[in-house]
Amino acid sequence: MAPLLSIKLLKPLFMLMLCMCTASATSSRTDLLQSECLKVPSFEFVNSVKTTIEAVQEVASIIIPFINAFGNFRLSIAISDCLDLLDLSADQLSWSLSAIQNPKGKANSTGDTSSDLKTWLSAALVNQDTCSDGFEGTNSIVKGLITGGLNQVTSLVQELLTTVHHPVSKSPGRKLITSKDQFPSWVKSEDRKLLEANGIGVDAIVAADGSGNFAKVTDAVLAAPDYSMRRYVIYIKRGVYREYVEIKKKKWNLMMIGDGMNATVISGNRSFVDGWTTFHTATFAVSGRGFIARDITFENTAGPEKHQAVALRSDSDLSVFFRCGILGYQDTLYTHTMRQFYRECRISGTVDFIFGDGSVVFQNCQILAKKGLPNQKNTVTAQGRKDPNQPTGFSIQFCNISADSDVAASLNSTATYLGRPWKPYSRTVIMQSYMSNVIRSEGWLEWNGSLHLDSLFYGEYMNYGPGAGLGSRVKWPGYHLFNNSSEANNFTVAQFIEGNLWLPSTGVRYTAGLGV
Repeated sequence: MAPLLSIKLLKPLFMLMLCMCTASATSSRTDLLQSECLKVPSFEFVNSVKTTIEAVQEVASIIIPFINAFGNFRLSIAISDCLDLLDLSADQLSWSLSAIQNPKGKANSTGDTSSDLKTWLSAALVNQDTCSDGFEGTNSIVKGLITGGLNQVTSLVQELLTTVHHPVSKSPGRKLITSKDQFPSWVKSEDRKLLEANGIGVDAIVAADGSGNFAKVTDAVLAAPDYSMRRYVIYIKRGVYREYVEIKKKKWNLMMIGDGMNATVISGNRSFVDGWTTFHTATFAVSGRGFIARDITFENTAGPEKHQAVALRSDSDLSVFFRCGILGYQDTLYTHTMRQFYRECRISGTVDFIFGDGSVVFQNCQILAKKGLPNQKNTVTAQGRKDPNQPTGFSIQFCNISADSDVAASLNSTATYLGRPWKPYSRTVIMQSYMSNVIRSEGWLEWNGSLHLDSLFYGEYMNYGPGAGLGSRVKWPGYHLFNNSSEANNFTVAQFIEGNLWLPSTGVRYTAGLGV
């Protein structure tokens, strides 16, 4: 007979099972099973979420009459962005409500309710700031009219975040996962067949030369089903597609496959200088959950003199970018919100070229600093965590952080740093990565004097290369050198983005833990 598990081992297992939140319909039973996910009774959480949704809708109702009331281009874009962002917040709050009221419904979740709630509420928190930031450079009465409402929504969401427990810590594992490994039981059979076959089934083909179903990527996206629970695959043949693609929130589980990073390119040049909001400069933007991109390049060619100019923006929860190029200058990659994974990508830029407030892991990526404006300082990251209860941050693992070809010839002319604190609780960890001598010895750059230096969280672990020397690193209160693997484990795929619960079904190779 096999020995019984000890009480010591059973307790964390039982807590984890509780936190997966499979509850019955009765409120008392629900409250019991929710106890490890929520710090308050479920009815109290539900009522607070409903109040917050009403507050979001009230702010939106104030903005709607102004949508076409002004002749100012940037102001019109800012108002449009705000409505989209508030709509996203309403959705994310509704998902949170549904997760508690219908815990067996896993249509848009990982099954780990604490992680899901933290992620969705964090996104709902970020959207209000992004809405407000969009009015920069406008003399708008609209911002004044909605600031109070936005602040109320922010306060309500912050309070909701405090009521959710952090997910139970799980073993990160040390296994390298590939598409041929065993899938969890909940992965649909059609996904298994899709990923285990030698080829991938295609639902639509985009070809600029007319040999496909569509000539434009946007047209293929619009034709895709809404809220699809199966993977919908769009193959984009080689070529440069000069268009702005936006995958709206209704387009779930889209997968885009190109002919290679250097062969299939989606290109644009919108910029802040030319009148767009930063949010709306994106060449390619995706909000629909479960998005996968493979073997494609997204670029913004506006150049360093045009300031903010996003190549790729993602609000897609449980999204993956594999062997993708993300090329630009300032603000190249906007990981706005949600859980995201980047593997074997090439990301280039100048100022804050990886920024946003998602929960993001980068593995085996090439991160390249480019030449910007004269006397301009490069910063690889600008992570925007606003509240200490948010689960967000950037984890950069097994990557190569170096100079692009235009900088390599003149390293001394471009000062490059690993990151700077865009918001108070900015969090970025770099581990097991190579840093060339493009990185200055201080490592990190302040945003504005001593602002946020005590509340940020920047960490380094087992990095190497001429730019990884620790002797002259900053001495800020929020800067950490990890001395052991237990600290670093918190920022692995398995721990930080719950990757073992959702990445296997994508077929993308990843390392769950530290890999040592």
